[in-house]
Amino acid sequence: MKLQRVFFFSAIFAATLLPAQEHWVATWGTAEVLSRAPGPAAMPANPTPVQAINAGGFDNQTVRMIARTSIAGSRLRVRLENAFGSAPVKVGGAHIALREKDSAIVSGTDRALAFNGQPGVTLPPGAEILSDPVELTVPALASVAVSLYFPEKTGAPTNHSTGLHDAYVVEGDAAAKPALEGATVTQSYYYLAGIDVMAPAAAFAIVAYGDSITDGARSTNENNHSWPALLAERLEGNKKTANIAVVNMGIGGNRVLRDGSGVSALGRFDRDVLSQPGVKWVMLLEGINDIGREASMPEETVEAADIIGGYKQLIERAHTQGVKIIGCTLTPYGGAGYQREHGESVREAVNQWIRTSGGFDAVVDFEKATQDTVDAKKIRNDFDPGDHLHPNDSGYQAMADSVDLALFTKKK
Repeated sequence: MKLQRVFFFSAIFAATLLPAQEHWVATWGTAEVLSRAPGPAAMPANPTPVQAINAGGFDNQTVRMIARTSIAGSRLRVRLENAFGSAPVKVGGAHIALREKDSAIVSGTDRALAFNGQPGVTLPPGAEILSDPVELTVPALASVAVSLYFPEKTGAPTNHSTGLHDAYVVEGDAAAKPALEGATVTQSYYYLAGIDVMAPAAAFAIVAYGDSITDGARSTNENNHSWPALLAERLEGNKKTANIAVVNMGIGGNRVLRDGSGVSALGRFDRDVLSQPGVKWVMLLEGINDIGREASMPEETVEAADIIGGYKQLIERAHTQGVKIIGCTLTPYGGAGYQREHGESVREAVNQWIRTSGGFDAVVDFEKATQDTVDAKKIRNDFDPGDHLHPNDSGYQAMADSVDLALFTKKK
């Protein structure tokens, strides 16, 4: 009896001393690839500043990148990544702040980031590094500016090219400046992998996993009109789902089965999905580039069973980690440059499997949300920006609106 009392009081004492378990959730993130320098014939004799950055990286320069949160927080951390570099990359300083307009930040919100108590950090090849947490109240759906200073040559940067927000590059260490005057403007993210917030225990993240249609290609720049961004707005506007984040892990040109534009969906799943803080659901929309590849490389022609086999692998790996996975039907691509009759039959068979197999935990029918009422093999004319493949802003809105938010609040 006495021994039991000792254990009982020891447990109470420990509970009063130990802090509550931290619950970090990714409020924003992006999937990165290695910027590849073009060959001598493709690189102009006098490259633009943006071309020079994308090919060779930074040298005594600061880049300020804009990201939009999905859920709110008052304590946050930043994740930097040198996922594909072959050499260490030195970050001389890093700051985060709320964005006011263009490159300007909101007065009083600038926070210097530290890494293990130091103002800078060296990113080893292949590594992701977390900043120390900082106190900064960030609302949901807010624009934040992350500024990184690179004092030395970085080489070709790990980046995400379809940023859909302007990024600003200036010479020297300007990470703490209120605005970056005379900056070179690009639309990429460099070495910036994610932003996490300390969140309530019930909060979690949805990872939108896919290709350019998830990335938001052909949506309006600076308008937050990819379907994942619009889904985040819907979730935030619903009291029952306001603590659910959306992290966009789309890469333009990405494929399920093979590398090419970035590592394949099979190859990057652990890094881009399972490692996201707080991930509970993943929405998979990928396969159209596997199908379309036959137009340029017949030897890489795929059948429905190939793509379905890839899906089964992703489903099993998600479930092994306790993550639920939603299958999203492939949107129509009739009239697109790489559309072929065989590919269309594969797309239809894949969509049939997604809808009827029961392999996924849930299904979102993006095909139905975007297809033309007369020719179901094409996207609606008013959703088509002209390439017959990617939706426009209205099409992405229709996709986001087709998601049943009740999926994410069900007990089982």
